[in-house]
Amino acid sequence: MNFNTKAIHGGQENIDPAYNSVMPPIYQTTTFKQSTPHGHKGFEYSRSGNPTRDALEKSMASLENGAYGIAFGSGLAAIDAVLKLLKSGDEVISTSDLYGGSYRLFTQIFQDFGIKFHFVGMENAGNIENLINENTKLIWVETPTNPMMNIIDIEAVSKISKKHQLLLAVDNTFATPYLQRPLDLGADIVMHSATKYLGGHSDVVMGSLVVKDENLANRLYFIQNASGAVPGPQDCFLVLRGIKTLHVRMQRHCENGKAVAHALRNNELVGKVYWPGFEDHPNHDIATRQMSDYGGMVSFTTKAGTLESAVRVVENLKVFTLGESLGGVESLAGHPASMTHASIPKIDREKTGVVDSLIRLSIGIEDVDDLIEDLKQALASS
Repeated sequence: MNFNTKAIHGGQENIDPAYNSVMPPIYQTTTFKQSTPHGHKGFEYSRSGNPTRDALEKSMASLENGAYGIAFGSGLAAIDAVLKLLKSGDEVISTSDLYGGSYRLFTQIFQDFGIKFHFVGMENAGNIENLINENTKLIWVETPTNPMMNIIDIEAVSKISKKHQLLLAVDNTFATPYLQRPLDLGADIVMHSATKYLGGHSDVVMGSLVVKDENLANRLYFIQNASGAVPGPQDCFLVLRGIKTLHVRMQRHCENGKAVAHALRNNELVGKVYWPGFEDHPNHDIATRQMSDYGGMVSFTTKAGTLESAVRVVENLKVFTLGESLGGVESLAGHPASMTHASIPKIDREKTGVVDSLIRLSIGIEDVDDLIEDLKQALASS
């Protein structure tokens, strides 16, 4: 199947053998009747497995060209499961520009259990190799990064990870499998905050992992069951429904993102604009090679360069909603320094470009002229 067909039908063969329902039923049950101990039809207890979740996991695996999908109660729960593959004394190399929640989980939870984290700019993949030692077990990549839209060469990092026999995990939340499929580029694990584009309607919190290797999948399924951070069947149904329109939504997100990025760059009240589609964006050529388009996420700074100017802009938006999260059909604006990345110390934030005047936009699928006019009036009133 090509991707657009896969979004609707991938992994969904024989999803309801009882009545041939077109959409997967919501199996709102905690347990399943057994004819004898361990005599069941594949499901025993809904923490361990649920038919609705199973349908979603197969769909997610199909989208990423993986073999196994594993769903979790949130994106951070999915990352938590990956880190539970490690033990005290192990080391992780992570991109320095990453989601604040990931940074918080790394440094304030797992670091206390003896796992060491190195944060490095990965725009040049060669920077990674300098930090590898006998204790290194995992490389963690976001691309495009949150919120600076930095592009990391997944294929180049994969060559390094394979050379040193390390796991490579890629957070693919911003790009989605519509634009980028890290497993095809050599990654071992692809992670999503399915809360975002996969769900697509700002009404569900969920995370996912997809892998190709059976042994790795079995380890992650064990962690999923043992730790219990699983989504409920209603949430799984909502994400399944969202995935069926992922391709058409992403097409409009990309179209609108491009128009907004160019409009911002032409506005004299704007400082810098960060969007991978600009030819002068760092690693634009890599983005062009490993992505099929440039996405609907755009960040920019105000010309004034102050916290106050950024706050005035987001307060004066009328079509854009000021709020956490991203990837919904509605356009959202956020102030990373005080919202999504507040858990990162100011000195470390600013090293990666997350200054007080930075605003992050999740471009929705509204009429793009309305979005551009809204930004124009908000900037003018700041």
